Amino acid sequence: MTQRVALAALLLSALTAPAEAQPGGVRPVTDAVLQNPEDGDWLSWRRTLDGQGYSPLDEITADNVGELRLAWSWGLESGVSQTTPIVRDGMMFVANPGNIVHALDGANGDLLWEYRYELDAQRRAGAQMRSLAIYEDLILLNTVDAHMVGIDANTGEERWKTEVGTAPGYTFTSGPIVANGTIVTGLTGCGRYREETCYIVGLDGQTGRELWRTSTVALPGERGGDTWSDLPTMFRAGGDAWIPGSFDADTGLIYWGTAQAKPWARAQRGTDGDALYTNSTLALNPATGELEWYFQHIPGDSHDMDETFERVLVDYDGRQSVFTMGKLAILWENDRTTGELVNASDLGYQNLFDIDPRSGQAVYREGMVQTIGDITYFCPSTGGFKSLRAMSFHPGLEAFYVPLNLNCETAAFLPVEQRPGGGGTGGVRDKEYHFHPRSPDHIGELASVDMRTGETRWSQRRRTPINTAALATAGGVVFAGDWDRYVMAYDADTGNELWQTRLPQMTNGFPISYEEDGTQYVAIGTGISIGSSWATLIPAALLEERTPQSSGAIFVFALP
Repeated sequence: MTQRVALAALLLSALTAPAEAQPGGVRPVTDAVLQNPEDGDWLSWRRTLDGQGYSPLDEITADNVGELRLAWSWGLESGVSQTTPIVRDGMMFVANPGNIVHALDGANGDLLWEYRYELDAQRRAGAQMRSLAIYEDLILLNTVDAHMVGIDANTGEERWKTEVGTAPGYTFTSGPIVANGTIVTGLTGCGRYREETCYIVGLDGQTGRELWRTSTVALPGERGGDTWSDLPTMFRAGGDAWIPGSFDADTGLIYWGTAQAKPWARAQRGTDGDALYTNSTLALNPATGELEWYFQHIPGDSHDMDETFERVLVDYDGRQSVFTMGKLAILWENDRTTGELVNASDLGYQNLFDIDPRSGQAVYREGMVQTIGDITYFCPSTGGFKSLRAMSFHPGLEAFYVPLNLNCETAAFLPVEQRPGGGGTGGVRDKEYHFHPRSPDHIGELASVDMRTGETRWSQRRRTPINTAALATAGGVVFAGDWDRYVMAYDADTGNELWQTRLPQMTNGFPISYEEDGTQYVAIGTGISIGSSWATLIPAALLEERTPQSSGAIFVFALP
């Protein structure tokens, strides 16, 4: 590890820090603080452990958001970036490409310290990290080689390092959460055929020692193991848990989403059953990793319709619910205690599934399970309508704000050889992307969806993809960014566009809002995406517009 510390900036930060901050740095972040953070902090990837992506700050309102100006910016390291800053006591921590962490002064962008994880140059070039976590006085970094590192939040010194994914190919692309002293994180890179399956893992919050690991794939002879058509463990791939989950201190459970089975098509992988626990919500005990309940949204998926994304916890009318939405743009609501389905609301863009009235699960429509080698037309494409760009929730308006990208695909799926080390997503030929028939000229849409009914209250279309998560605020403003370098602010109630500005690179990642010395800031990241991802391939295929592919940055806005 190499490291440089900007001492002058650190001293300046200490002198100008809030009065309640400990001398010399940020205050420790306890479990109680994580579960009820101060309004001005952003302590988790969606600010709170309920995953709502909502800021209670209200200095920036629908009336004055048009006056926003750039306060400062910070260039990131080169490489793929979809980052989420976290902020404690005015100190911002940013995961850079290459598994590098920067600590910045949240008021002016001064560098306070830098941490560089040890990697060879080739591995560093492909290492991205979407989020960090903070616990006590530690910044928690997941790495491209499936380690977790505990970093001193005030100095950038490495305290401990734990290897989590011991088999080749495992990786992390998102950070952990902390639930009652247990660091919980999900592995990805689980598509290849090997004797180890994918896992969600719990580590001790103080030492990083592994406490438990829970397979996201049902194993032979265990509950749900018969849903993989008697395949041996070697050929049960997928179930990646690559997006952070949520935690409810009341039920004492964490809620985590899992990805699709791999290879994508049923015929490629040789299954005709549900392939548990893929495309499911898992409710786990954070102390033991025990599976308390599960709900499989898409049994036996055959088109890469991933459901691994954010789980949003909402209480209303005496009900405790967990909401999620995956690539199909179906809003799922389950009871947090039992897992029982409460509602499944289809936004009406997909053509693959009906919702079974008895189970509440997605069931393939007649003729939509593809035959190997035959060209199939399906909506959405394998990129999905709703993907890793997280929705946010406004509790006062009882509305979700959902970044959507409307597109379809034709492709023929190819056979996959079952051999150790094989597998993966499975090949396709004659792939072609299409505008959605209900949106023939525009890909991007930001939709406001009613929490109770699942109906769309308003939507705003963009020609290019919505390329960031949504951020809702108590000031009645919703922020998002697009592939064409714009950042937009909308009225949360009416959907009217109130403000926009254009940045040097395409927006990418998860916007946040925080407060320092009485000023509310909005921060948004820019950067490139993986060249093989839908975020690059679909716009390149359908749009004439091009966007710069230079390294990313953090841009921070405030009122004059």
